[in-house]
Amino acid sequence: MTIPSETRNSKPGTGADAPWPAPAKLNLFLHITGRRADGFHLLQTVFQFLDYGDELFFALRDDGLVQRVSELPGVTAETDLVVRAARLLQAETGCRQGVDIRLEKRLPMGGGLGGGSSDAATTLVALNALWRLGLPVERLAGLGLALGADVPVFVHGQAAWAEGVGERLQPVELPEPWYLVLVPPVSVATAAVFGAPELTRDCPAITIRDFLAGMACVNVCEPVVRQRFPAVAEALDWLAGHAPSRMTGTGCCVFAAFATESGARRVLAQLPAGWQGFVAQGRNRSPLLDRLQRG
Repeated sequence: MTIPSETRNSKPGTGADAPWPAPAKLNLFLHITGRRADGFHLLQTVFQFLDYGDELFFALRDDGLVQRVSELPGVTAETDLVVRAARLLQAETGCRQGVDIRLEKRLPMGGGLGGGSSDAATTLVALNALWRLGLPVERLAGLGLALGADVPVFVHGQAAWAEGVGERLQPVELPEPWYLVLVPPVSVATAAVFGAPELTRDCPAITIRDFLAGMACVNVCEPVVRQRFPAVAEALDWLAGHAPSRMTGTGCCVFAAFATESGARRVLAQLPAGWQGFVAQGRNRSPLLDRLQRG
């Protein structure tokens, strides 16, 4: 996927035909403290949203049919998380309405920005409103967890400290800097990173207070991805020449924080030829909640 360096979300519209945002997230750090008996990793991380992401459009149907009306290269409609989310919501509530879903994809797959999980969460939240189902947010988050460990944080829509497999959330208030995000031309499979034998899985547990007080925290997936994807290593090293750089999630996207939008854009303008990136502001409240409030 090609992401223009200057691409930004347009100002959201209002009304029934307005897009529903599916914002990106950043993992500000990612520690693995152990592993459950079922093989899932136990994490500590902090999620923050960006004012940049995918957009979804929903056209209601009376015949109960759920279908995706846009193409997503490499992803069939039956395996697409937005279709699965809509059908799961139908099955759980007995809803007889259907929907045509159009997805405008901006976030790269395998980038660590949570695009698929965010799309699924937006589908659950939007259709809960549009189908007038009235499910509480905790139940929506529970449905989301069946689709992916990152879906609940997008459903709740608050920057959060996360533990467990990522589903135990506690809201946090963070600075909202401007981020420069670089998008190396690779896709990193989460399963491959979590399955790597060299992955650190015994980080000492820390507290929210530790993190907020400035304790040094890292992304333990970064050394694995650096070794296996030279383009990610190159992006991290280049960005580190301008500001402290980090990788989000299991990669491939890397980011750095800046105090001002102009400062981030000055560095964006220096990207080597052919590189892709974008500037977005960190958000503690998801743009999805603002769209839901507007109706």
